[in-house]
Parts: sequence; structure tokens; C-alpha cells
Amino acid sequence: MKKAHKPKRIRILLADREEVFRLGVRQLFSLEDDLRVVAQATTSEQIVSLAGRFRPHVLMVQGEIAAEPPGNFMEQIRRVSPRSKLVITTPALKGDTASRYMEAGAAGVIVRSAALSQFSRCIREAIEHKTGMVRATGAEMVKKAAAPRKPSERPADTLTRREKAVISCLMQGFPNREIARCLSMAEQTVKNHLRAIFDKVGVSDRLELVLYAIHQKLDIPLIEAGQEQASGPVSSA
Repeated sequence: MKKAHKPKRIRILLADREEVFRLGVRQLFSLEDDLRVVAQATTSEQIVSLAGRFRPHVLMVQGEIAAEPPGNFMEQIRRVSPRSKLVITTPALKGDTASRYMEAGAAGVIVRSAALSQFSRCIREAIEHKTGMVRATGAEMVKKAAAPRKPSERPADTLTRREKAVISCLMQGFPNREIARCLSMAEQTVKNHLRAIFDKVGVSDRLELVLYAIHQKLDIPLIEAGQEQASGPVSSA
């Protein structure tokens, strides 16, 4: 069998209604040499329009946007960008949800709580025409999230406004120097905040923190690049 041609840079259209999820996944893919998010969408109409314009290699689409039945949406995608592969993201694998998407033509289905490495892997396998498998259940993270916990024990509740502002900048791909400038603090202070945040929520690096923020749907401020907060430094309380 002839090996599928894999482009040097895989163009991705990312469609999701949750901005924090899009920011996190885009940040993840930006660290990969062969992956590039070329467009983002929040509705099926935007997806069809952008797919026809950018002709992405892969569309990663939230299952709720693809809607029911999935075949109609996929048929529109095939008309405007016939070579694009479709990967569906879903909060859980219930019943025959995954199989219906696969039968309708999706190249993969991935649970939103999957391990970070699985998102990149799912994109690459879609390009390599490895279909028929449901990618990544993220069982360990789902189990951890489902574990009973008192409201007072929720790590996210212990984050200060300043720490949430740091997370917001981090999720937009800001380096430590830019975070320091936006929040009017020293770069070493940014590093200290990150270490404190890692300890509070139980993660070991920046990418795990981004995924944690996505899963927990943290209520965080949006700090724009190259712009200090109009209200001045965020209180540490």
C-alpha cells in the first residue's frame, strides 16, 4: 500500500464555542513544528465559509457544532474542501456517538479531556488516513475530575485574581517577559506566581496548566497582548 503523503505543515481549522478551549488547543499546537491553526470558528456557517477559503488539511470541530445528524454538516464540508479531514471533539463517549460520526465520514473522535499528546497525535493520524479508531478517552483525567471533592477543596477556588490574570496571559501564548509587562510586575515575580499556581492545582508545567484551565472552565480575565490592564495591577487578594 502506498504511504499517505504528509504535508510539512498541517493546516488546522479549529471550531469550538468555548474561547478558553480554543486558546488552549491553539497554544498546544503552536509548540509543534508541523501543526498550524490557520482559522477559528464558533458556528457551522463560519466553518463552511472558512474551510472553503483556507482549505485546511484538518478541521477539529466541537461535536455540538457539527450537530445532529452529523452527515449533513460533513456533506457541506466535502463540497467546499473535499480533501479536508474532520476530527470531532466531544465531552464524553456516550452510546454510539463516536461510531455515528465515523460512519458519516469523520477521521477521528477525541474526548476533550484527553491527554495533551493525544490531540496532536489525532491530527497526524487523520492526515495519515488512520481511520476507524476512537482517539483517546483520557480515562485518568476523567477519573480524577470525577472524584468527589468538597467545594472548599477545589484547587481553582484558591487562585487569586493575580494568579488568574497570569493564567489568562499564559493561555494566549505570552512569554514571561510579556506577562510581566502586561501585569506590571517583575519577570521573576511571574515565575514565582507560576510555581505557586502549579503547586495549588497539581500540575507540573505550563501546558498542563492550560489544559487544567480548559477542563475547569476557569473564570479568568482576558488580558490583551501588548496592552497593560486599564485598571492597573491586579490585587493579590
